[in-house]
Amino acid sequence: MRKKSELTLTLMMAASFGTLALASALAQSAAPAPPPADASAAAAIAPVALPEVDVVSPTPVPGAVGVDRNTQPAFISTVTGQQFTEKKSPAVTDALTAHVPAAIGINVDGTDLSPDFFYRGFDASRISGTAQGLAIYQNGVRINEAFGDSVNLDLIPPIAIDRADVYTNNPIFGLNALGGAVNFTMKNGFTYQGGEASVMGGSYGRAYGTLEYGKQFGDYAVYFATDALSDGGYRPFGAQNLQRAYLDLGYRTQDAELHAIGSFARTWLGVQGVTPMVLVDQQYNSVFTTPQTTNNQAGLAQLTGLFDLGAKWSLASNFYFRQFDQYHVDGNDADVTDCDEIGGTPGTACLDTDGFTGKHKPNDFQFTNHGQPIPFMTGVGIDGNFPYGTTAFTATHTSTFGTQQQLTNKEKVFDLDNYFVVGGSVDQSYTHFSSYTKLGQLNSDFQNIFTGFPGSGAILETQGDVGFAPVWVHAQATYFGVFALDTVNVTKELALTAGARFNVANIALMDASGQQPENNTNNSYNRINPVVGFTYTVSPALTFYGGYSEANRAPTPLESQCSNPNLPCVLETALVSDPPLQQVVSHTWEGGVRGALAIPGGDYGTLSYNAGVFHIVNKNDIVNEASPISGQGYFANVPSTLRQGVELALRYDYGPVSVYANYAHINATYQFDATISSPNNPYANDDGNIFVHPGNHIPGIPSNLAKFGVTYAVTPQIKLTAEAVLVGAQYYVGDDSNQNPRLPSYYYVNLRGTYDVTDQIQLFGLINNVTNNHYATYGAFYGTDTTGGYVNQTLFNNNPDNGLVKVGDARAVTVAQPISVYAGFKVRF
Repeated sequence: MRKKSELTLTLMMAASFGTLALASALAQSAAPAPPPADASAAAAIAPVALPEVDVVSPTPVPGAVGVDRNTQPAFISTVTGQQFTEKKSPAVTDALTAHVPAAIGINVDGTDLSPDFFYRGFDASRISGTAQGLAIYQNGVRINEAFGDSVNLDLIPPIAIDRADVYTNNPIFGLNALGGAVNFTMKNGFTYQGGEASVMGGSYGRAYGTLEYGKQFGDYAVYFATDALSDGGYRPFGAQNLQRAYLDLGYRTQDAELHAIGSFARTWLGVQGVTPMVLVDQQYNSVFTTPQTTNNQAGLAQLTGLFDLGAKWSLASNFYFRQFDQYHVDGNDADVTDCDEIGGTPGTACLDTDGFTGKHKPNDFQFTNHGQPIPFMTGVGIDGNFPYGTTAFTATHTSTFGTQQQLTNKEKVFDLDNYFVVGGSVDQSYTHFSSYTKLGQLNSDFQNIFTGFPGSGAILETQGDVGFAPVWVHAQATYFGVFALDTVNVTKELALTAGARFNVANIALMDASGQQPENNTNNSYNRINPVVGFTYTVSPALTFYGGYSEANRAPTPLESQCSNPNLPCVLETALVSDPPLQQVVSHTWEGGVRGALAIPGGDYGTLSYNAGVFHIVNKNDIVNEASPISGQGYFANVPSTLRQGVELALRYDYGPVSVYANYAHINATYQFDATISSPNNPYANDDGNIFVHPGNHIPGIPSNLAKFGVTYAVTPQIKLTAEAVLVGAQYYVGDDSNQNPRLPSYYYVNLRGTYDVTDQIQLFGLINNVTNNHYATYGAFYGTDTTGGYVNQTLFNNNPDNGLVKVGDARAVTVAQPISVYAGFKVRF
């Protein structure tokens, strides 16, 4: 396996340096020809146009003095505020998907407001149980939630974003920057002046309104933005609504700048999850097991400052308080059987133990209601079976205080241009988490209802505390970070970068119920993560870059307390005292070329490009393994995973035409031999296990991504845009052994147009998925023996246990939104 890894690195290095000849030729063609001898005198007095310096900040601290992008040894992508605004979308992932080559928003559970955001095969998801691998910041505030590192991108208003920078190969962004980091820089009254209001409506009852206003008053400035959405959803029970607001008050003098920031967001999401394929074949937008809802709410108070300390030194400072509240309702089918079937007390209800390998007595699986057994029901559903269901209720309340401080120095060292930063951060989070699961009954619409049968609405527990138990815990997470980074221009062409960040994570969990003292735990993790790299700029048209870095992720309270396969958890619902998990460490190599040039031969526009390769190995990666018990699972460390591939970004601007093309190939694989639990996989053995080998692809990650877009200004008043996204095939989640056919590749095409009636009034329209392509964005497996088969003949017939088929179709998918048409207007003031 080591030889294979070395061979891969060799090939990647060869590919990187193999572009040298072609790129050098490109640089030479872009370089201006020497003037003729008789023109030398005129050339000597002609003005020289210096290339514009694109500045980025290689740290998350807001307002900090930046550095020339071209000196940074990484593939950095930037999405501008204008690109977010042009999308006319309430979801931030739409613009990121279009303009970042290796990024894709995947609709996992039916909400386009908060899809899973993948970059280079690493995920930032609001769904607990997901292996989170990206660090996400809003104006320097880390918004990976403390309890599970989940990310709720639905809480960020796109209209208020000034820019979003996607960083790679940079551990300075702290915990979770395994695959990279995203930093959303928000607008303020110094960077945005004027006002706009827009209203849009269309398909599925969507109504969306936005308002923003910015103004500078001498040394003072104000910026305010708000938006609101109501949407009926393209699937039953899929309604979604939001309200968001953002405020920035600024003050600036010659040597200081201060900002007082406040934001608030509240979203209601209908998240219906995957639906068995046999139901989708009958009705494209069908859903399975409800209710499925997530209600998020977050508030932020923040104070930032930038102070000129003289002698090339500056101080950037950030203090914040953030409150996050989430309420989640998760309706599922149920694994309920007569206890007599597993050797327990006849006539009472037990958790079905089929495929369960824990060392328990039969009555340990007996359901109880206030300590009393629950009678087992029969004779209601198809073939006399009772359609049991369960509904889990969770509540998460997290308060986070934090600060970041950074010193920046741009003084020359030995007469060489130098950029040096040193700083630190502290983030302290307190979480109150509670959960319980109620016993219900599925009706013909797969809704969990409480109808008065014996045990209806009971808060489920089992005698052996297996799987179901009410939970009430307090969690405390303290994250410390100290970092330093230096970029020195050794020559005009060559820049070297080196730095490191030291991370400390202290995580404590305390039982608040008085019934589960075994949940009282305290774990600590720490690590120094280095970064080194270089850039070599031949001309503005050609810069080479390469580098190496490491990053780490500490297990969250949720993961660290749900890692025992013999005591699986209803994810976000039950926690147990488990073996401690190890932290994840990533090792990243990357390199490439980038540049911008005017097309030679006349005024034929400008072309910018960025091409790179990456190789990222995760040691002790954390994965979520499924339990034989429906809707439950546990976390485990695995030895090693690999994500490697290529990224290519092109943009061409010529007069009224702008064109972009982005492509990424991502090869995400396991690098170990192991047995993994996946009981619903059709190829699982009798114990519900599958066998993973080195080279097996990680499920749920598309192998290829391509994005294209063209904008044409027909007249100064009329602008038309067409965009297309192509997403490659991916394995179904749960098919870690890659034995089943893959979820097919898919594409969608979006159109939009704007018409400026006057300088103050604009009309616009959008058509999303203009070809009305029907496809699935996400796939997993479901148990074909579901209790949903007792209220639906199709599911009943699909169950091999009923003798009607030899092999049931276990595929379950999330389908994409069909063609959608929207129209609206915008007023500028």
